[in-house]
Amino acid sequence: MERIDVIAIVGGCVPERRDYASRLAGLTGRILIPAARLEAVPDPIEEAMMLAPWCLHPAGVVIEFPSASAMPDLVGALADEAGPTRLAGVVCVVDAAHLMSDLARESFSVHPALTRLAGRPVPHALVAVNQIEFASMLVLVNWESLDTDELSTVMSLLCHLNPSARLRVDHGGELAWRSGDAYTTEQVRPGWVALLGGAHDPHMTDPRVSSFRYENVRPLHPARLERLLDTRIEPGEFGLIVRSMGFCRLATRPHVVAEWNHVGGVISFDPLVRDDALGGDEDLLAVGQDIGFTGIDLDRAALSRALDEAALTDAELAAGPGEWARFADPFPAWQSVPEDAD
Repeated sequence: MERIDVIAIVGGCVPERRDYASRLAGLTGRILIPAARLEAVPDPIEEAMMLAPWCLHPAGVVIEFPSASAMPDLVGALADEAGPTRLAGVVCVVDAAHLMSDLARESFSVHPALTRLAGRPVPHALVAVNQIEFASMLVLVNWESLDTDELSTVMSLLCHLNPSARLRVDHGGELAWRSGDAYTTEQVRPGWVALLGGAHDPHMTDPRVSSFRYENVRPLHPARLERLLDTRIEPGEFGLIVRSMGFCRLATRPHVVAEWNHVGGVISFDPLVRDDALGGDEDLLAVGQDIGFTGIDLDRAALSRALDEAALTDAELAAGPGEWARFADPFPAWQSVPEDAD
């Protein structure tokens, strides 16, 4: 069966997303599947995969996805070489005027399409940042109200969050769509992944926006980490941390690599793999902390020192895991730990 060429449109700004999807479908001569056709079902991605093969058109299809769409699932389904679709690109329509507030939201979604894997409500801010991180093109709308400096900061922030994406400013006229190589599941787009891999090179910079990689082989003292998050990082002592993501270890759970996942005012620590579950030829995901930070007006040196202070001291490290188990641990208990990282 010939695969259907698909452009996926995502974004939390519904009117602008709808308008862009419609204009792009007209420009490229593709059939449009609007978000309104997908948003009433439990799984919009599954519904889109059922509809796409019926859109028999030489040019392909534009699918506008509702906000409640999990980006890893979306890319995985549409880019699957064994599936009926070929993912030509993922366009994220970004509302420049509301970007910062969208990434700072502390509300949660309980939509089943988002909670299926997590098993709990998903932060709206995480949905918003994932849309940016997995896009192949970022289209900026509602940017006219920003002054030059504000627009520069917003555009640079987007490039730091996803240095691989093409960034375009929408003028409401002709679209800047350019067909290229298909989006594959092997592509790595999130900025934090590039940071940890030593390949973070945003094509637009601004003096206020920066990213850096933090590493420390010592486990974190949970109580000191909580105090750091609540009394220093959250109030903005080190600048505005927009996004941080990577791997960490809590001293009270020393044999488990956890995922450090933070955006805006929401952070979570979820288990990824136990050390004793690794095969003989498998490497550790991380010995201690390996985290990518992106933000505005960041004091990198001060933040790094504060994180170092939250890690175990020489005396605590020498005391060993038996003593670490006695430390106060304010973070939620893990119900289960994966056997491996797959």
